[in-house]
Amino acid sequence: MRYRRFGRTGLEISELIFGGGAVGGILIDADDDTRRTAVKMALDAGVNWIDTAAKYGNGRSEQALAWLMAELPEERRPHISTKLTFDREAGDFAGQAERSMTESLERLKMDSVALFQVHNRIASSPERIEGALTPNDLLRKGGVADALQGLVDKGLTRYIGITATGETGPLHEVIASQRFDTAQIYYNLLNPSAGMDVPSGFSAYDHKNLIKTAADNDVGVIVIRVLAAGVIATDRRTGKEGGVILDNDVAADEARMRKVLPLLKPEHGARSQVAFRYALRNPGVSGIEVGIAELEHLRLAIEAAEMGPLPDDLLAELDALVARDFA
Repeated sequence: MRYRRFGRTGLEISELIFGGGAVGGILIDADDDTRRTAVKMALDAGVNWIDTAAKYGNGRSEQALAWLMAELPEERRPHISTKLTFDREAGDFAGQAERSMTESLERLKMDSVALFQVHNRIASSPERIEGALTPNDLLRKGGVADALQGLVDKGLTRYIGITATGETGPLHEVIASQRFDTAQIYYNLLNPSAGMDVPSGFSAYDHKNLIKTAADNDVGVIVIRVLAAGVIATDRRTGKEGGVILDNDVAADEARMRKVLPLLKPEHGARSQVAFRYALRNPGVSGIEVGIAELEHLRLAIEAAEMGPLPDDLLAELDALVARDFA
């Protein structure tokens, strides 16, 4: 396992991050032995970060991590991050943050976490995306950033971050503010716009090189949806492919993937491994969150990280495909 600097936190984190969310769901849905085996497999491979959230399984992901971590000697325990979702209409961001943190720590049976992240999407106005926060909500005096900084000051979290999904302009504004230490960013080979320039009129949502903005402001980057909710890895659909980004279209992703498949060779690895190796090309990426439904998914991801980035000739072909918008 290789490690990368996690932005201004200065932490060295594993290229793979164990995801505790619902798209994979292993911490929520699997039996205890499978969960235990998955965590052991990840730690044995060198993974040193597990990411969860209050709303994953309505707290069940955090609860599972509590007993899983209790079984480990302290020196073997990875960094833990979690997230909260603010109710914009309720106001009192400081109160919401403290209550959510207290509840998460109770479920995790921990005194503090490494990273506490905003789970809301970010948009220019709340009418644009249901449940979204605006840059003003996040950055104004008494806003979300101040509320989370208060938790840092109390020693309840070391760092604070955002989930960088929503509208492109507001996302760049919030990251460039340098009020947050980390960002979870949507980036994959079917929509790599967060990590490279794409042609004008690109048919997928254009994140306009958001990873570069993060790097310019020393913000650590966790890649999410590296498999496009499974579209890259398999033709089988689970019903969990719903978009976390604007204008997400599963059918369009499937059409893009059909253009990618003829370029792939057995030596490139399984489809999922190609996706991980593709994302690892970007030096602005700190780590990739792995959604795990089965132990085999984790094994393939670990093997992909060991394989390293894709060969230059395949990357050139994939870049050319993006340049012509998968035509």
